[in-house]
Amino acid sequence: MRALVTAIGKGLCFGLLAAGCFPCQAAAAEEPAQLSRLMRPSSAGEGPAQAVAAASFTIASQVVAAHRPKRANFDRERASQEARHVADWVVDSGDNRGMPFAIVDKTDAKVFVFDASGRLRGAAPALLGLARGDDAVPGIGERALSSIPPEERTTPAGRFVAALDRNLRGKEILWVDYDGAVSMHPVITTNPRERRAQRLATATPLDNRISYGCINVPPKFFDDVVRPAFTGTDGIVYVLPETRSAGEVFASYDVEERARLKSASQAAPAQAAAAAALH
Repeated sequence: MRALVTAIGKGLCFGLLAAGCFPCQAAAAEEPAQLSRLMRPSSAGEGPAQAVAAASFTIASQVVAAHRPKRANFDRERASQEARHVADWVVDSGDNRGMPFAIVDKTDAKVFVFDASGRLRGAAPALLGLARGDDAVPGIGERALSSIPPEERTTPAGRFVAALDRNLRGKEILWVDYDGAVSMHPVITTNPRERRAQRLATATPLDNRISYGCINVPPKFFDDVVRPAFTGTDGIVYVLPETRSAGEVFASYDVEERARLKSASQAAPAQAAAAAALH
């Protein structure tokens, strides 16, 4: 059995080296010849059935290893299932296009910032739009704040290309949705009655809906995490929905399920070829 597995391994490695830039196609083309040459019982006590079982197990293991999903690294930070789902999808699919990215979880009122590889740089609570909803009112970015009623003060969900800039007061912000006038910035405390700093400090997200739509974060988090992550580069901000699913908004997928299906679809033909080669 060991001889069989070793021979198969050497055969597969030889196939990959010979394939050059097209290892998968070359390995598939050579597979019947390799199997007919190598799939023989390694001892008198091993018959065709045992050889097929051993080969099938080896092939399946190699295919599963080749399609192991990529995941975001949250370190030890607590995060919702939806936030982990989207972060894993971003890393596995490469949807961030090699740029740093942030995930805004409106349900948990929390922001996660990752480097381009999907390693967490930091997380913090956030204040969000007063109204529950995932869509911005058309033209809202051109209106005065005083003209926006409470029910229109939403933080829109979606995928946004973000960049550092300065607002009209010269304060540094991270533009999230320029047309909708939504940005991520240090918490604004000019209106004491809103108690924004206190809201950020509470343990519950229930009092974190207060803004006109912008994402308010602790000043230290903005200075130590957001600014360094997005300095000199654009990035992607994923604002999670609260009235729809992430799949609807981002066309995201479950990385574990995708890897399993991909492995199964590629392992089955190889296993069938192994069985056919012995008949």
